[in-house]
Amino acid sequence: MAKVDISLDAELVIEAMLLSGTRDPQDAVEVVVRDYVRRGHRTEARTGTTDEELRRMELRRTETDTAG
Repeated sequence: MAKVDISLDAELVIEAMLLSGTRDPQDAVEVVVRDYVRRGHRTEARTGTTDEELRRMELRRTETDTAG
């Protein structure tokens, strides 16, 4: 997997370390980002993606317009 180097505010990294319970800044940021991505996937799995919902709404609107 490709690696990316970024610069972050020290206070932000310390908060990430405290919240994730890690002692290494890089591990802390990785844990927080992985958790964020995982939560996003769970949310999509529960609610469906925005594009899918917009298509459904448009289909319902079209069906309503043609039925009436």
